[in-house]
Amino acid sequence: MTNPLELRGKCTVLVVDDTPDNLSLMSGLLRSDYKVKLAPSGERALQIVAGESKPDLILLDIMMPGMDGYEVLRRLQFNPETEDIPVIFLTAMSASEDETTGLELGAVDYITKPINPAITLARVRNHLQLKRARDLLAHQNHYLEQEVARRTQEVAELQDVTVRAMASLAETRDNETGNHIRRTQHYVQALARKLQHHPRFQEELSDAAIEMIFKSAPLHDIGKVGIPDRILLKPGPLTPEEFEVMKTHTTLGLEAILAAERETTQNNPFFRYAKEITYSHQEKWDGSGYPQGLVGNTIPLSARLMAVADVYDALISARVYKPAYTHERAVKIIQDGRGSHFDPDMVDAFMSLAEDFRRIALRFADSEHALHFEMERMAADLPAENIVVDSATLASGGAETTQ
Repeated sequence: MTNPLELRGKCTVLVVDDTPDNLSLMSGLLRSDYKVKLAPSGERALQIVAGESKPDLILLDIMMPGMDGYEVLRRLQFNPETEDIPVIFLTAMSASEDETTGLELGAVDYITKPINPAITLARVRNHLQLKRARDLLAHQNHYLEQEVARRTQEVAELQDVTVRAMASLAETRDNETGNHIRRTQHYVQALARKLQHHPRFQEELSDAAIEMIFKSAPLHDIGKVGIPDRILLKPGPLTPEEFEVMKTHTTLGLEAILAAERETTQNNPFFRYAKEITYSHQEKWDGSGYPQGLVGNTIPLSARLMAVADVYDALISARVYKPAYTHERAVKIIQDGRGSHFDPDMVDAFMSLAEDFRRIALRFADSEHALHFEMERMAADLPAENIVVDSATLASGGAETTQ
């Protein structure tokens, strides 16, 4: 079997010495096994090293006029492109303190003159093999880092697909929700990014937090799998008793996520946001929401973001009990809910992002029949004053209507 550390091809050795006889001696010793470059000064050595073809190893004299070997090594070590080239001092300076100084500066070895040819060749070969080993290890580490990143991305994509698939199980039982999951994900992300530098939210809305909120948002209505079809699919208004049952989808969703969390040994922030969004996205800023009747900032931030996204999408989407509202009409309803249904600062951010929400809705539109908010197709036939919509109920899959 071939040893991967065996030197393949001729490595390049740069010899730096101000004495021509020493350059000739080292060239004759090395050229049968290596490509040899010669430099009569430290300045010339640095010029050679700065070229495209860098040496694999440098044999460097210390006592040279102008720039000495110590300074050459310092400059090599200071440059990220040359700091990994092994340097062996080859010098007549034989005092132990000289050797100590050279090694402390970063030389890999120290050979005193007059040299022993066999020992010099052995040390050169050993350090070239060590360099080959380091280069091979660095290459393998780089490959492994790329492979880990690729596999991590694959796992993340699989997790995202799995989460959306699980959420779709609930959505497919609901009334014509289609791409509701994808739209609300991107609404939440856009709103969170807009608020990321707001004084009230900047500490909590880090890039990592926004990523986790985006990933967990599809599970906001997962609890609908536990709502009976007679209520979930009812084409008309819900009775008060039916609405109480509908409201349990938040608790059912929380219980499902808690059960999944108990199966893991990791403290994953994904679960935190999934629980907050699933359980609390139907809460209202003024405390009139459900299931806990939370008020203001006691409602988790992720749930407040989801509330805006979920209601906007419910408004612009057609349901069996209502037509799709126009974008303008949906925006007006959100604006009217400022300080009652929704966090006021979030509504302000939403208003500045209204066109972005429109673009997201168009990007993930179900079909030309599912999202008609760009067309005023039913505005004249169904004026706003003839329908009273509880937007929290609307987002849950039911509407209270009066004629």
